[in-house]
Amino acid sequence: MGRFTVILAAAASLGGLASAGPGAAEWASRSIYQVMIDRFARSDGSSEECTDIDGYCGGTWTGLINKLDYIQGMGFTAVQISPVVENIREDTGYGEAYHGYWSNNMYGINENFGTAGDLSHLSQALHDRDMYLMVDVVINNMAQAIDGSMPDQTIDYSQLQPFNDERYYHEYCNITDYDNDEIAQQCWLGVTNVALPDLDTESQEVTDMIGTWITGLVANYSIDGLRIDAAKHVNNEYLPPFVEAAGVFTFGEIFSGVVDNVCKYQRDNLISGLPNFPVYFPLIQAFTAGDMEGLSEMISDVNDGCTDTSVLGTFAENHDLPRFASLVPDLALAKNAIAFTILADGIPTMYQGQEQHMPGNYSPYNRAPLWSGSESGTPYDTSAPLYNLTATLNALRNHAISIDSRYVSNHSIELFLDPSTMATRKGPDGVQIVAVFSNQGERGGEYELSVGPSAYEIGTEVIEVFSCTRSNANEAGNVTALMGAGEPKAFFPTAQMEGSGLCGYASNAEAATNTSSGAEPSATNGAAIAADVRWGTALLGVMGALAFWLL
Repeated sequence: MGRFTVILAAAASLGGLASAGPGAAEWASRSIYQVMIDRFARSDGSSEECTDIDGYCGGTWTGLINKLDYIQGMGFTAVQISPVVENIREDTGYGEAYHGYWSNNMYGINENFGTAGDLSHLSQALHDRDMYLMVDVVINNMAQAIDGSMPDQTIDYSQLQPFNDERYYHEYCNITDYDNDEIAQQCWLGVTNVALPDLDTESQEVTDMIGTWITGLVANYSIDGLRIDAAKHVNNEYLPPFVEAAGVFTFGEIFSGVVDNVCKYQRDNLISGLPNFPVYFPLIQAFTAGDMEGLSEMISDVNDGCTDTSVLGTFAENHDLPRFASLVPDLALAKNAIAFTILADGIPTMYQGQEQHMPGNYSPYNRAPLWSGSESGTPYDTSAPLYNLTATLNALRNHAISIDSRYVSNHSIELFLDPSTMATRKGPDGVQIVAVFSNQGERGGEYELSVGPSAYEIGTEVIEVFSCTRSNANEAGNVTALMGAGEPKAFFPTAQMEGSGLCGYASNAEAATNTSSGAEPSATNGAAIAADVRWGTALLGVMGALAFWLL
């Protein structure tokens, strides 16, 4: 019996892994802010320029703790951080491992980001705010700095922990066809300057060792969710036992715009959470190249191809892709891309700096430090237009979910479509959000758009949350959107606005505070954060102890 098998059996006797942490349903109601630790915030809060964009810039877990108000102020209820384990220390032809993806010791901590205690403090600080922690992990390969290119280099496997022998790896080969599963899963991702020896994930021994490691990592730091980097590069059978050992919700990165390539991971019960790459590509085309129909078609295809769109991560930027502002600087288009991300089906995911309209067309320029990249020149600018737009949208979504949890699983319905506009309705009757997205940009003209039919019941009074204007649904259930300058619109029933923190209504948290203090309720704007009952960590603690004892 392997070590991994022993741990699974022991955990099962204590109640099973499935209940260890937040599952898909809990994560579906969350919105995620993605942080690259080295580039988010320094411990001392300093904002001096980073002189080496390919090297470490000084961001830390403590720096992130100190800036949680900034993230929570936008209404995000979860934070995804870059990998935490020890990485190679060399300054290579590709720079240093500031991003965290070049692991050489899975049981070590990346000391550039802080201590194990700092990482624990980050987890606790998030949980104190009823926020979830998601950690990025690399389970496909290890890393070693080399002076040239493979196969003309020698790998010192003894330096890689815990996989310190050549038997743990696939024999070297270069990936020549990323669409060929066998080649993509068997060959090495990195072959020059930094070699990425590819783990033999078909080996039961490797599977057991990875299971032991992830069980301990999740337990030791009370991690709520994981993102698997390069999940398409491991064999399919490797994923379910990994997810089971982790005991928490997991995103698997399947970098493909082909619906079946991504959705098959859900259909085959390999992994439930997936970044929605098929929608990402037409989303970008819709708001930078005017192809709104292409986005509509892809949404329909994903609905048909995937089994649960509520746990697909909807995004317009991440650390591997060009930033939106580098594709088109138009602020109105950026607003619409964010509005779609938050109000469409799935888990909204925003990459740090998107709210500041940061540019950067490829690595490392799409990973510039947040403290030096604000469009306004003010680090962490909470008055920035996209920051406040994000706060409003997250507040609205969080509020709708707090009223009726079915909002999450309720499929978005297309109400209107033409080459420049898409209107949707999401949510059960009474808490539906009707949104209008435009690709006309800042020079878009002023006009009235009738959105429906059956957006709302006849006569329902609604508020457009950006302008805070009120109107009523007509005899067909349509609402009138007053379009202009390419701005997005979002409507919600006036009768359900109490507790939203928007348009003069107090948030639920403010109402509770005022009631307990005996003060009169106040009307303020702000992001309403839906509270969530924290889950226990006793089972994971026991599992973690077992995992490290059995090493």
